[in-house]
Amino acid sequence: PGMSGFELLRTVKAVAPHLPFILLSGLYEQTIAIEALRSGATDYLLKPALPSEIVALIAKHLGSPGNETQLAVRRALIRFLHTLRLAGTAGAGQLAPLFVTLGIKRFETLQHSQRVAAYSRLIGTVHGLGEKALGELEVGALLHDIGKIGVPDRILLKPGSLSEDEWVEMRKHPEIGSWIVSGVESLKRAADIVISHHERFDGKGYPAAVSGQRIPLGARVFAVADCLDAILSDRPYRGGQTSEHAREEIARHAGSQFDPEVTRCFLKIPNSVWEDIREKTLATQQAIHPVSL
Repeated sequence: PGMSGFELLRTVKAVAPHLPFILLSGLYEQTIAIEALRSGATDYLLKPALPSEIVALIAKHLGSPGNETQLAVRRALIRFLHTLRLAGTAGAGQLAPLFVTLGIKRFETLQHSQRVAAYSRLIGTVHGLGEKALGELEVGALLHDIGKIGVPDRILLKPGSLSEDEWVEMRKHPEIGSWIVSGVESLKRAADIVISHHERFDGKGYPAAVSGQRIPLGARVFAVADCLDAILSDRPYRGGQTSEHAREEIARHAGSQFDPEVTRCFLKIPNSVWEDIREKTLATQQAIHPVSL
């Protein structure tokens, strides 16, 4: 109370610069509309506004997936992969500089994505996947958390436990990520992995709560690789644990969290192999530099 719309706009933008702001005014003059946009308004609506007009305008700017950040990431991914194909170098390994450029390492470290991509490819090889399927699996694993670009920083970077409402927002990232990746025709199979990477073999995962063979094979392989990396990696509340402990935990959850056949393939691989992969991805990460899109 007591503030004009412009004063409120400037105050809100100072506190939450990325929050969409729609200015409603009883006066329509071009100069007022231009000033509103220059001051940070996302859009401008003339009073009296119908409820349906307000809802439609809010939906336009809060729709997910498809907001401006997600559209920008999708366009960057398409352009980047197009450039790689022209150069004859398209592949999961060449996607790493895109992560650095987009700043995605804020949300999920590049090292983690590279490791789970390598783990997934190895497990998939033991499972008998062909070269094309292995490539799709590797790319899907590398891009599995790209949808977190659409989750607010206040949730992603929260140091404590998430509230139920915050978990609702967090659980949207597989669908957002799938939408981003599916914008590239050659990555349709990778998008299947992205949207299903939090599904569980017993049907207790998300976003679709599908179970068993209905989960894409690549996502079932990824689930084991992701759990392996989570156990081996340091966490704020504990240090990284041993490969033998990871082997026991994954075996214990075969048939519930994990596909039993994929688990059997994982268990065929010696523990020493996982440490070799971790060392190689660390060396690769240190050699990566940002690129210009």
